[in-house]
Amino acid sequence: MQRKAQRRVLAIDVGGTHVKTRVSGQRETREFESGPTMTPRKMVARVRELTADLKYDVISIGYPGVVAHGKIVTEPYNLGRGWVGFDFRKAFGRPTQLMNDAAMQAIGSYEGGRMLFLGLGTGLGSALVVDGTVAPMELAHLPYKNGRTYEDYVGDRGRRRLGPKKWRVTVADVVEQLSKALEVDYVVLGGGNAKKLKKLPKNARLGSNEFAFLGGYRVWRTPAPRLAV
Repeated sequence: MQRKAQRRVLAIDVGGTHVKTRVSGQRETREFESGPTMTPRKMVARVRELTADLKYDVISIGYPGVVAHGKIVTEPYNLGRGWVGFDFRKAFGRPTQLMNDAAMQAIGSYEGGRMLFLGLGTGLGSALVVDGTVAPMELAHLPYKNGRTYEDYVGDRGRRRLGPKKWRVTVADVVEQLSKALEVDYVVLGGGNAKKLKKLPKNARLGSNEFAFLGGYRVWRTPAPRLAV
């Protein structure tokens, strides 16, 4: 009996400064700058242009905002407008799975048990995985202290305002607080700024943006990780 060919997945990691793409089974990452003028239509056009010579069957998109039941429900903080209601499946002409970007990285980072993922990037991404079920979260905009949010302190703006030493202390405090509140077995710290930590907080592991691609591939496997929303 002939084995069924595995689907080739194009994983797209949409960030506030860059959009990164990779096809399953390949090591090459292709990327371009995003920013406050990037609309979904511009993103799709640029991805299609960048991957025109590649073959893929299905698509996974990690989006930096709230996604419920596979649909974007809030506009992004660091990109252009028009994301809510945009039809990515129609635009790409292929089956597409859309999820929060932190959830996609969390799926790729997961090693069992109860895990909290925190993405230290332009902002603060977050997701909780419990026994294989992924729950995207929006912890970034909850109040932390002094009238500011968690993202205001541990996101990139907070790092620049506080300076590297105070920022690292704050990250450790946030990890400790959220670990206790959510009763997790471990925390994975991803995002571009995670590498700027000289010492990992207690109970934390260093993630990698590579896990975003792995998460994008995993959602097309059978059985796929379960998304809570």
